[in-house]
Amino acid sequence: MARGRSPGYDDQREMILEHAAQLFANRGYSATSMNQVAEACGFSKALLYHYYRDKYSLLVSIAENHVSRLEGLVTDVEAQKLDAEAHLRELIRRFVQEYAGARHAHRVLTEDVKFMEEGDRERVLGTQRKVVSGFARAVLELRPDLQDAALAKPLTMLLFGMINWMFIWMRPDGELDYDAMAPVVADLFLGGLPGVRIPQRIVHVDA
Repeated sequence: MARGRSPGYDDQREMILEHAAQLFANRGYSATSMNQVAEACGFSKALLYHYYRDKYSLLVSIAENHVSRLEGLVTDVEAQKLDAEAHLRELIRRFVQEYAGARHAHRVLTEDVKFMEEGDRERVLGTQRKVVSGFARAVLELRPDLQDAALAKPLTMLLFGMINWMFIWMRPDGELDYDAMAPVVADLFLGGLPGVRIPQRIVHVDA
């Protein structure tokens, strides 16, 4: 008869991922060993292997869990059926809050996905593309005229440029926290969005 999992099994797995993400983010995936992860968790190496079979499985789990949470946020906000501006503001607020507690996981996603095998990498990047598409839809709700110019995704990526890298320069003990910065990001993006002009395309005529 198979032995069941302990009640705290899933909590332990999450705790391991948090420590592994911090180590990968600070040291780099290649430079981090399972011994270091076990030590950070206060485990023996044998106990760590009870939860994760190797360092690669930690990497995949960190990236998959992170992008899945982000996809869930997009779905949750869409389900609220907010008006166009409120929709985008809520997306920005939720993502800024999420990144406040997931900066290590996000750094792993941006810097270490290259170490994944092709199938795992494509699965993670596929989910990431769904997240981007969710934001692009919200942008188009406000500026439907951008559809034909294919500008919704580039503008979305510019918005992510503001959100994604806040963890680089924001100090945990600084005067502003993530909750304070979320509406600033929204104001900055939404204030500039109406002024975006559709570029004139250059037509090359053969001589």
